[in-house]
Amino acid sequence: MMNTKQIGIWMDHASAHLMTLTSGNMETKIIDSKFTHEEKQDILHKGEKAMHHKEEQEQSAYYNAIASEIKQYEEVLLFGPTEAKSELLNLLKADHNFDKINMEIRSADKMTENQKHAFVKEYFLNHPSKAV
Repeated sequence: MMNTKQIGIWMDHASAHLMTLTSGNMETKIIDSKFTHEEKQDILHKGEKAMHHKEEQEQSAYYNAIASEIKQYEEVLLFGPTEAKSELLNLLKADHNFDKINMEIRSADKMTENQKHAFVKEYFLNHPSKAV
């Protein structure tokens, strides 16, 4: 993971754990979606259409926050138990600012922090960078 800028992101629709290996230590940054279950219940009384609109706004803000972090990397591994990783990948592929970033997705269950770190290390050790 030393030659290129690589990041592993375990994510679901509620949070994203962004992991980078720096000076031999794994550093993790967490981005949480603002659309919580409690907020969903609060807005539901205004009607399903209002709730759906709010959910789309919050999900877009969540994905944009992750995308702004990804911009500085050359290789990105998206993994996790839900379709959130695929939804984010599709949004990023539609944005030409991400054309030069090598991105890949992998399915993964719920994991402990140590399991996430091991998954990222193993992935990048077994998938050597194409960059020179």
